[in-house]
Amino acid sequence: MCGRTAVILGADRLRRACAYLDNQGRERHPEWKNADKYSPSYNKSPQSYSPVLLSLQHFEKDAESSERVLVAMRWGLVPAWFKESDPSKMQYKTSNCRSDTLMEKVSYKKPLEKGKRCVVLADGYYEWQQHNGQKQPYFIYFPQNEKKLFNKPAAEEEEEHSKGRRLLTMAGIFDCWEPLDGGEALYSYTIITVYASKVVSFIHQRMPAILDGDEAVRKWLDFGEVPTQEALKLIHSSENLAFHPVSTIVNNSRNNTPECIVPIQLDLKKDAKASASSKMMLNWLKNESPKKEYDDDGLPRWSSQFIKAETPKKTSTSLMYQWLKQEDGEPSAKQPRNQ
Repeated sequence: MCGRTAVILGADRLRRACAYLDNQGRERHPEWKNADKYSPSYNKSPQSYSPVLLSLQHFEKDAESSERVLVAMRWGLVPAWFKESDPSKMQYKTSNCRSDTLMEKVSYKKPLEKGKRCVVLADGYYEWQQHNGQKQPYFIYFPQNEKKLFNKPAAEEEEEHSKGRRLLTMAGIFDCWEPLDGGEALYSYTIITVYASKVVSFIHQRMPAILDGDEAVRKWLDFGEVPTQEALKLIHSSENLAFHPVSTIVNNSRNNTPECIVPIQLDLKKDAKASASSKMMLNWLKNESPKKEYDDDGLPRWSSQFIKAETPKKTSTSLMYQWLKQEDGEPSAKQPRNQ
């Protein structure tokens, strides 16, 4: 399952991190539809608003099939047919939908058949391992380039499409619910889950369906060219993940601080074998010194996982804990939960 995520980039940096190539090979950045509804958080829970990628054709029928748009959607799908005046009266939990039953439940089957496929973006998600009656949280994410974990590119890495931090891309389904009184439409989503791969099954038996690579992202989003049954072949578990244990501070969704994602050391007698990425991240946090670099318009240079490019030179980078607490447009260490 997936019941908590971290999305810590500000709206514009998130848009820059989602650069992609359109059908003509031109570099594009998806535009926001409602950036005002999105706020970064180290600890997002269902009912909050998260960044979601989808095809622009859902809003503009004449748009090219490759064009993408960013939308802040509420986590927990409210189907279009829901008749109550208040969407919070939904009696069923719809933050996740199982891949093996999504074509059996009308809440998911109907929007899926209409091509309402989306990609839910996050830096990573949290999962809890049960051990001796206690729950140990882990943060799970794509493996990152060495010395680039949750970090901005340095001065030598000037190309925005250079390899850098990879946002986790999870397969989702969305729908649009319209109030009976004609008020503002509500866009909401659910994350598709599958049986966990071997790399994370010791933490939990299920995991989000991860779309690994831009080709998988493209096919999932392109509902006009890729039919439902072909798209569903992309839904499977992924071994390409890294993880590390984190503080139980994340257990309370009101805690929205950088400490939520910082690796911790566990008692070796209780801890599972640490991954190479976890060890590397711990060493990186201890040894790196801070460094910043900005582009011509005063915004930090960023990279995109959706465009392949030459590997940039390795340079010293900033401490994740320090810059996460001080960057503009992103949550401060004591920011209250307001999603």
